[in-house]
Amino acid sequence: MPRTHKSGSSAGSAKRWSAEVTHSSNALDLEEGVFTKRDPHEIALSLMRSAENSTRRKGTAYQSAMSMLTFEINRAGKSLSAERRQTLEAAKGELRKVFGRA
Repeated sequence: MPRTHKSGSSAGSAKRWSAEVTHSSNALDLEEGVFTKRDPHEIALSLMRSAENSTRRKGTAYQSAMSMLTFEINRAGKSLSAERRQTLEAAKGELRKVFGRA
């Protein structure tokens, strides 16, 4: 039996949903353009500052920062260039270092 999709769900609404999560989730308040930086260390420092200063996060600062970074990588999916993915993945390692978890 073929699967049917719920009415109202489309690729467009999925894009809007993820953008809404990025801008208004309770994970943390992000600095503008954090995921467009080229230096993984700068991305990590920005995420750390945002996580430590946020009053909206639910978990620890480290958990929130790593969660938002992972969300960005997953949200971008196949449209993320190899170079950009490499930078964001390197930022995970830098994030561990700046939080003293490496």
